[in-house]
Amino acid sequence: MTTEVHDPYVTIIDDLAYSYDGVFSRDDVAGTVTAARQALEAAATITQFLPVLVAKQASEQLMAQAQASGRRAKTVPELLFVCVHNAGRSQMAAALAEHLSAHRVHVRSAGSQPAGEVNPVVVEVLAERGIALTSAYPKPLTDSVLKAADVIITMGCGDTCPYFPGKRYEDWDVADPHGQPIEVVREIRDDIQSRVTTLLRGILH
Repeated sequence: MTTEVHDPYVTIIDDLAYSYDGVFSRDDVAGTVTAARQALEAAATITQFLPVLVAKQASEQLMAQAQASGRRAKTVPELLFVCVHNAGRSQMAAALAEHLSAHRVHVRSAGSQPAGEVNPVVVEVLAERGIALTSAYPKPLTDSVLKAADVIITMGCGDTCPYFPGKRYEDWDVADPHGQPIEVVREIRDDIQSRVTTLLRGILH
């Protein structure tokens, strides 16, 4: 007796095609899932949970595409935080913005050259503030999330961050936490929190 091997990516496509029925065709959904899988496989250090991450990434990409094209309405401002590896600064900024805004903004983060995992010291210093980053993962920067964003905040990615006319851009000069001791990463966290607070105050008030 043979056991049928189930392809988790077929299930992902089935689920997302159902969720976005009338918005995207199944072929469009399948293409987005394939692109997400290829992008995440390239940097993955542990493949066990890759299908879960691909499902999250593809869902985010489809929502961004739907918002950018006007097929799904935005209910709150869209913020996008970008750095090179999406493993430190942009992850901290996104987590702090989501935490401090009480869901009055929608937050995404991405990297121009995403790393394999989020910096564990970054996870630790955010946990000190009661922010769990256990399900976060470095995500590739795509045109879809750039087009969907209302405000794009870059940190250290320079010319590798594409420019889209009509978007509000801010470039934050924030130190890179990579390889730094926890005391320095705490200072970076506090610097980012101060900047996020100012940003949210300007957007929400």
